[in-house]
Amino acid sequence: MTKRIISAIVALLIFIPIIIKGGPIFNIAVYIIGLLGLREFINAKSKKKPLPFFITVISYIFLTLIILVDVSSSSTMYSLDYRVLAALFLALLLPAVLYHDHKKYSIADAFYMMGGILFLGISMALLIMIRNIDLNIFVFLFTITITTDIFAYISGNLIGKHKLLTEISPKKTWEGLIIGTIMGVFVSSMFYHTCIDPNFSKVLLLLICTFLSLLGQFGDLAFSAIKRYFGIKDFSNIMPGHGGILDRLDSIIFVLLGFTFFINIL
Repeated sequence: MTKRIISAIVALLIFIPIIIKGGPIFNIAVYIIGLLGLREFINAKSKKKPLPFFITVISYIFLTLIILVDVSSSSTMYSLDYRVLAALFLALLLPAVLYHDHKKYSIADAFYMMGGILFLGISMALLIMIRNIDLNIFVFLFTITITTDIFAYISGNLIGKHKLLTEISPKKTWEGLIIGTIMGVFVSSMFYHTCIDPNFSKVLLLLICTFLSLLGQFGDLAFSAIKRYFGIKDFSNIMPGHGGILDRLDSIIFVLLGFTFFINIL
């Protein structure tokens, strides 16, 4: 627990000033996080079958293009050049045909990497876009995930008795999910009402916060399912006590994606 707390404090001391500052330094930080996340994604895959080196290089190149394609935009519309998508599909699918050996690189590997690159790239691009739009909205979304995670963890350990999905995450409980959601919704809706828009519909705000809080927790479960599939405990050990980049960003990635449905409402 001590290691977990110290790692969290160090991470906060590093990233809070970067988040407040915003601009190029924030964009670079998110880009680096995206690269580290893709590295973890590839390393997880390598537990069952390593990818050819040139496929790894191609993956990093396309992640860069997707994250940085519209890095200075403060618009609520995210755009991705069709040529980038077409090149991504061709660059990853054609080698699967040319290799003639599915044990080295297959169509399934190609689609795994395409999905991972788009998933991480679009999520990181959204992170940059939302920070460009409004720092308070950015903090609001993190408030949902952080508060939900903290209270789900504490309540699950203290009073959790009914397991949620033992085959995916043995420690998750229904008690943790319910209490984490209640506290996540309460704290985040209070923040939004106080710091962003006190005139916004309270009922709609509570519904949106509930949806995002639950979505974040199921995002955590989705990443846990990936880890179980590849037989790993954590994606890496970059944050002692917390695991890797993807272990920490699992909830916020899903919240970011869910937020796109409400980006023109909130």
